[in-house]
Formats: sequence, C-alpha cells, structure tokens
Amino acid sequence: MKRSEVIADAAITVLADHGMRGLTHRAVDEAAGLPAGSTSNLARSRAALLELALEHLTALEEQALAEALGAGGSELPELMAAALLVQIRDRRRTLARYELALEANRRPELRAVYNRVGARFRDPGVVMLTAMGSADPARHARQLVAFGEGLMFDTLVGAGSEPSFEELRDGIEELIAGMLAQG
Repeated sequence: MKRSEVIADAAITVLADHGMRGLTHRAVDEAAGLPAGSTSNLARSRAALLELALEHLTALEEQALAEALGAGGSELPELMAAALLVQIRDRRRTLARYELALEANRRPELRAVYNRVGARFRDPGVVMLTAMGSADPARHARQLVAFGEGLMFDTLVGAGSEPSFEELRDGIEELIAGMLAQG
C-alpha cells in the first residue's frame, strides 16, 4: 500500500473514532504508525488532508460496492440493497463519510469535491430509472438516495437495527413502484 493510502486510511479511522475535532496531522501519524510529520509532509493543510481522506474513501466505497454488486442481482432494488448493506456493515467508512459530509457544509472547497464524488454514485440510478420508465429520473434518483441515506443513518446512529437484504430490497421495490405509478 502506498504511503498516501496508509495516511488516508488512518485519517478515515480517526474521523470514525474521534470525529472531525480529533482529526489532526499528529493523530493521523499516530494512527498510521508513521513518524511525526509524515501526514503534514503529504497533506500540508487540513483542507488537503480532508480532500485526501474523501478521495480515498470514495475509492474504497466504489471498490466495495463493485464487489457487492457483482455478487447481487441485475435489477435496481437488488443492486441498491446490496450497496446499502455494504455501507451499513462497514461502519467505520460510513461514519467517516458522515463526518466529511458535515464538514463539507462549512468548507466550500470540500463541498465541491463531495458533490463531484457523490455524482459518481447517483448518476447510475438516474440511468436505471430512465430505463425503467421514470417520468422524472433525476428527482426519483435523489429520492432513492435520500431513502438509502436515511436508512443507513438510522441503522448506524439511530435506534434502528440492521435490516436484512430482503427488507431492503422490498422497501426499495415499493418505493420505485410508487414512483413509477406517478408517471
């Protein structure tokens, strides 16, 4: 693993374990088991460290989701249910992503990166909903993402328990059926 990946992984761990306030160059060095100054040598500013963590987190999520989707079905409800389970079960990554999302609201430069990488996950939903006959695929894709995000948030930090694949799939099927019936 490259040093930049080691540092980015450690930043993700620090974010998940200690939140945004705990994310310092020194804390990342310690979490990575690297000499003091290693993180600041790679990512000079806090903004650079946040961007490094977000880019690496996105790459990890894309890889994990691709693996999960490769084992799932070919229909949107099955694909989305498999993707949600990956996010729920990798609590560390998902909590770090929530920390970065909140920080992106305070840092326009991070918001730009967050929006750009987020589109890589939303755009395929627009394509699939278009093929399914959605009258407003962009709006429906946004609603599906909101459904998934709310479910993940409730499972990880709320009072919800982990849903089964079948529960997720069925809920997504019901939501999509309602969307398509509107058209």
